[in-house]
Amino acid sequence: MTIFGFNPNILRSSALLLNLFVAGIAFFQYYRKGYFKWNQFLPFAVTSIPFAFLGGMITLETLLYKKILGFCLLFAVFRMILNIKTGGIQRKILSFKIGLITGAVLGFVSGVIGVGGGIFLSPLLLLLHWADMKETAAVSALFIFVNSAAGLTGILSSGLNLPSEIFIWVPVALLGGIIGSYMGSFRISGKVLRYVLSVVLLFASVKLFFF
Repeated sequence: MTIFGFNPNILRSSALLLNLFVAGIAFFQYYRKGYFKWNQFLPFAVTSIPFAFLGGMITLETLLYKKILGFCLLFAVFRMILNIKTGGIQRKILSFKIGLITGAVLGFVSGVIGVGGGIFLSPLLLLLHWADMKETAAVSALFIFVNSAAGLTGILSSGLNLPSEIFIWVPVALLGGIIGSYMGSFRISGKVLRYVLSVVLLFASVKLFFF
């Protein structure tokens, strides 16, 4: 959407709605396999949900929005190319107070920008040794889901509406997710996919900063 120059308000609300479907499917898969733990999720969610709602009610000036979103995309690129190893590292206990503060910040950013917050939460969980890779994926998926729902509610409550094309984008995004998961599982290595998506996100971030 960034590459093709969508209006920021359409981009934000549409991205949050699509997050609900994609993150919901991902969470179901990880939860079913037993990777999700409530004690790793609740400290963040308690504050992230109301702050995501507040963030959704805020509409930034277009140029400022583009700069912040560009930074978020660059962070996502960094996250994809960074190989964080968790094996053999001693697990650390998540402080509930730290979780509340972190959740508030990430939730607010999620609502304002429309990114769900998972790109920020997942590296924190891994780098600070609060969760392993599978647990991080499970917690991040539900974190994205609840923040996207709260942020989208905030956007709609402020008077903005979803574009009519969203009813076409949702099934197309789901179809793309199915095809992408098949390609990633059987045809293309995860490493190749990460680098291809990193190039796309890098191009989008450059467009936001300079065009």
